[in-house]
Amino acid sequence: MKGLIPVICFMLSGLSVSFGQNIKFVEYDMPNGLKVLLHEDHSTPIVAVSVMYHVGSKNEKPDRTGFAHFFEHLLFEGSENIARGEFDDYISEAGGFNNANTWYDRTYYYEVLPSNQLALGLWLESERMLHAKVENEGIETQRQVVKEERRLRIDNQPYGRLLEESLGRLYTKHPYQHSVIGSMEHLDAAEEQDYKQFYKDFYRPDNAILSIAGDIDIEQTKKLIDVYFKDIPKGKGEVYRPKIVEPDRTTQVRDTVYDNVQLPAVVFTYKVPAQGTADFYAVKMLSMLLSQGQSSRMQKQIVDEQQKAVAAGSFTFDLEDPGPSIMYSIANMGVEPADLEAAMDAVVEDVKTNLISEAEYQKLQNQVEADFVTANNTVAGIAESLANYEMYYGDANLINTELERYRKVTREDIQRVAKKYFAPNSRVVLYWLPKTQQP
Repeated sequence: MKGLIPVICFMLSGLSVSFGQNIKFVEYDMPNGLKVLLHEDHSTPIVAVSVMYHVGSKNEKPDRTGFAHFFEHLLFEGSENIARGEFDDYISEAGGFNNANTWYDRTYYYEVLPSNQLALGLWLESERMLHAKVENEGIETQRQVVKEERRLRIDNQPYGRLLEESLGRLYTKHPYQHSVIGSMEHLDAAEEQDYKQFYKDFYRPDNAILSIAGDIDIEQTKKLIDVYFKDIPKGKGEVYRPKIVEPDRTTQVRDTVYDNVQLPAVVFTYKVPAQGTADFYAVKMLSMLLSQGQSSRMQKQIVDEQQKAVAAGSFTFDLEDPGPSIMYSIANMGVEPADLEAAMDAVVEDVKTNLISEAEYQKLQNQVEADFVTANNTVAGIAESLANYEMYYGDANLINTELERYRKVTREDIQRVAKKYFAPNSRVVLYWLPKTQQP
């Protein structure tokens, strides 16, 4: 859902807050189970109101994939007290903007508003939590919206199915194997009652975090939160959390994907530890070493020096359960996939064989700190970070302390996790070839 009034949105989104060594916040639990996080900052007259629900594609039934992402769209349809299509109108008329996103483990909604419109943001989010319209008219509308989104972002996008194809082979049991956008067939097969049940199961205060940051008065904000959220009843029964443990892979999987692309690509996918573990931080830094910045290993060696690829990168997902780390390269004209694969392997083998230099290590630490500061230099960023840390780790104060975990990672740790997790016999290798080459 995109905010309206582009000029005002641009102005508001550009406002930043000063970043200090310590971000102060207040946290408490309401009787209905809603977790509340409040950060007071009067640098700019704006406020970010957000709600994070602990539900993502991981929580879906195997025959009803795509529900979490679908609800991200559906819950802008209105409520018992908000007419269809008016949710965004309230925000834009108040001079603010809003958005939402869904991932494997969570769904996140937020509004950025002038601080005198705090009550509006709270009312809108309480309506979403308690009175959302989950009915056939909105369901049918959003089915078409999601189908079009899939066509634009995945089916008709070069390499757009990369995550689907990679994770679908990396995982054999865990629900990370299906994509966040899910199956259009599953959404079509679902009936109104299926959607109502999903809303009832997951959109409840005891499965949510209300995170507010910006130009607020803490005590007045608490009173407003009581007005809008105190009477929302706690959900019944336990929230479904899959306990599936994906077995470690002992043999390499190799496959070929034919797609509407002009240039071949090679994709490696490895299973790495869940976020928050010591090894996870080392793997994240390994991914940065390989691909972040023009002087990164893959960019410098494969793209610039050898000119075997027009683009190359590596990224690791921050997930609640062991997730993927992906390396990819898009071949230059005339370069065979096997040659590109060998070049990618050589980059990884060098990290396994030789300790990275002190200069590279210091650059990584600087990049981590810069990324951390960038993520938390607006009230919207602070609100989301607080919610993320609370949901994933049960410790919102990691917004102030997580950098120390990265600083504890040594050069030896980076070499060790490269050997342990980036092993050829535990990965998925995909050759991504033009359809014209399909037998």
